[in-house]
Amino acid sequence: MYKNLRWKVLTTLTVFVVFFSIGVYPMLAETYHWPCPAFLKAKQLKLGLDLKGGVQLVLRVNTDDALRTTTVATSEQLRDSLKTTGIVPTITLMPPSAFRVEGLPPDKTAPFRQAADEIAAVNYDRNPLAGGAYEFKMKPNIERDLREQAVEQAMQTIDRRVNELGVTEPSIARQPQGAEILVQMPGVSDVARAKDIIGQTAILEFKLVEAGPAAKDDLLKQYNGNLPGDLEIIPGTAGGGADAATTWYVVRKIAPVTGQDLRVAKPGLDENNQPAVHFELKSAGAQKFGKLSGENLGRYLAIILDNKVVSAPKLEGRITDQGRISGGFTAESANDLSLTLRSGALPASLTYIQEEVVGPSLGADSIRAGIISSLVGLLLIMMFMLFYYKLSGINAIVALIFNLVILLGLMAYFGAVMTLPGIAGFVLTMGVGVDSNVLIFERIKEELAAQRGVRAAINAGFSRVFLTLLDTHVASLISAMFLFQFGTGAIRGFALTLSIGLFVNLFTSIFVSKTLYEVEMSQRQNVATLSI
Repeated sequence: MYKNLRWKVLTTLTVFVVFFSIGVYPMLAETYHWPCPAFLKAKQLKLGLDLKGGVQLVLRVNTDDALRTTTVATSEQLRDSLKTTGIVPTITLMPPSAFRVEGLPPDKTAPFRQAADEIAAVNYDRNPLAGGAYEFKMKPNIERDLREQAVEQAMQTIDRRVNELGVTEPSIARQPQGAEILVQMPGVSDVARAKDIIGQTAILEFKLVEAGPAAKDDLLKQYNGNLPGDLEIIPGTAGGGADAATTWYVVRKIAPVTGQDLRVAKPGLDENNQPAVHFELKSAGAQKFGKLSGENLGRYLAIILDNKVVSAPKLEGRITDQGRISGGFTAESANDLSLTLRSGALPASLTYIQEEVVGPSLGADSIRAGIISSLVGLLLIMMFMLFYYKLSGINAIVALIFNLVILLGLMAYFGAVMTLPGIAGFVLTMGVGVDSNVLIFERIKEELAAQRGVRAAINAGFSRVFLTLLDTHVASLISAMFLFQFGTGAIRGFALTLSIGLFVNLFTSIFVSKTLYEVEMSQRQNVATLSI
């Protein structure tokens, strides 16, 4: 019966030492200032927002912006297409998802309809109006899909930006309201910077300068006060000045090269050793940029970020896959701009509707309350097991301690985050662990009552309860998986702790507990009774 006892004991002790080193010792070392190797510190159990402190934001994605962007792009494509047929229409935007086309010559109806069918028929319904005008209104299913895509893309972009900030295990979840996103960032101290980076739209565009830089009124005079429909005036800086409203540029509405063509962006220095942002383009973007710069040597290229010109260098030569953005940056702002450009542009602007800062002191109070509740629960369980199962209760207590140590170690190893609901999962895991031992002990008592020997009763108790334990643990695990899949941050934390605890409990209640019994039996020659 005990021929494999040595390797069982070694396995049990090894597992305990390994997971104690990973999950428990780094916390003790931090509390009592003990020496701790760097690789163990790196694996230290991470604390969630409710325990560590940080910031929680609720953001609303302004999905109308995504509809407006698509509508502007479609209307400008239609304008350019009609120009090739000699039609110069008047296009009036009807935000966020419609536009009107007027000024169509009666003899140009056929080419207009052909261009409209090619460009706008897929996404827009065309309705005739009086005077030969037409209204294009986005189809309801297209509008619904665009709004949904805008929220999903915003979540992905926010996730990339928060991770670039170095936030440990952030939580980003969509709220039931539809267009609202909950962002939890544990350990964040510079809330203003985090909000600026998360909320910056970061729409990067490269457009040729048609006129400017100059005062806005002077630019309008060049066009007799009536700017063509395919052009727009946007603010910027002349020579990288700090006042972004002192000068204006005339550019086309549609950009030939955009931030979507970026492959990478990183901070660096310009020729004057001033902070700048260096970027590289994807292959398709490099071809478009090479064509744009090669065909317009000597002209000025406006580099536009969020509808503001940050610099407008002169094209001295053909540019393909690399470039630089300069414009009076500080080292931090250049780094932040690089971060937002790498993470991609937001499809729509964001509105902060709620901000909640959780201080470290509140987190410490939560940890203290969680530890006290766990210790009280553990103490009550120990008292019950010793009272009801006598010396066999010690077996259950040791197995329970193993359970908690291994659970902490696994959570730290896999980078899981401990939250207040996670502590609740710990308490529930203790209950599940005790329940498993109760089933085993009761079965052993039944076998002893049937006049079987102690060793045979122990073997029968563990073997015959195994399938029952497996069944209950699998059923609980399925429930935990559904909680993790469909729950939000707090529920997911509880489900994760419970899932790991279920796997660990099977190991401790079957393997560790039986090994302890076998160690006890090996010390006695004649085993006639069992304290249970």
